[in-house]
Amino acid sequence: MTDLNAILEPGMLVTHPGQPDWGIGQVQSNIGGRITVNFREAGKVVLDGRTIALEPIFEDQPWDDKV
Repeated sequence: MTDLNAILEPGMLVTHPGQPDWGIGQVQSNIGGRITVNFREAGKVVLDGRTIALEPIFEDQPWDDKV
């Protein structure tokens, strides 16, 4: 199984597929499978990358334009 979370780097935008009400989040760190994301509606959340596959957002807009 490929770890799609491995591509996540600080500054990237993501959504949590199981928590759409959290809105768009910005990756703060990704160290050893522990991913810290600052979500617009949920604040800073530390996730276990082994249990959830975050969905990256690939667009050429700054984070502030999306939130």
